[in-house]
Amino acid sequence: MASPSKNLPRILRPSDGPLVIASHNAGKVREMRELLDEVGMPCVGAEDLGLPEPEETGHTFVENALLKARASAVASGRPALADDSGLCVRALAGAPGIYSARWSGPQRDFTVAAQRIQQELRDLEGKTEKADKTAWFICVLALVWPDGDEVAAEGRVEGQLVFTPRGQSGFGYDPIFIPDGETQTFGEMDPVRKYAMSHRRKAWDQLVSLVFHAP
Repeated sequence: MASPSKNLPRILRPSDGPLVIASHNAGKVREMRELLDEVGMPCVGAEDLGLPEPEETGHTFVENALLKARASAVASGRPALADDSGLCVRALAGAPGIYSARWSGPQRDFTVAAQRIQQELRDLEGKTEKADKTAWFICVLALVWPDGDEVAAEGRVEGQLVFTPRGQSGFGYDPIFIPDGETQTFGEMDPVRKYAMSHRRKAWDQLVSLVFHAP
């Protein structure tokens, strides 16, 4: 999925930086900095600039990513890159989905969020033979210019859930998610290996082809 405005492709070059990373999540900012390093794009975090964190009122990952990128682009006067991502559990009809962070509570404790998923699956097991533990991560990256041009790209990775968290790497739901074809959770993987197959990587590869490399 990619949705450029009618004026794109519009190429973003390092000389156009710094680009604002429209996130207050330290883990996401770290991953996005590493991706931007690949194309030599200087960047600065929204929190470092003292930009407010907008309320996520969208109903889809795309809407929320664009909302955050637009807010930072307008407030900073610079191009802004935002991520909206989450874990979707098949047996829970795609929940927590866009509410993935909110399931972790005000303290952003993803142990609490994982326990809630586990309990909701247990509740289902009273109605079905065995709850389906398949799930997927989705990431939408949205890039917005102050003059209103914008583009979004989506990545997805399928996997299985485990409810004994494994690994100290990554963040969020990474310690309970095993991508298809692997035996380690994202939380156990070396970060370089995780990034190579992650939903954010897939979205990033699309965005690079649209925005950072001339056709």
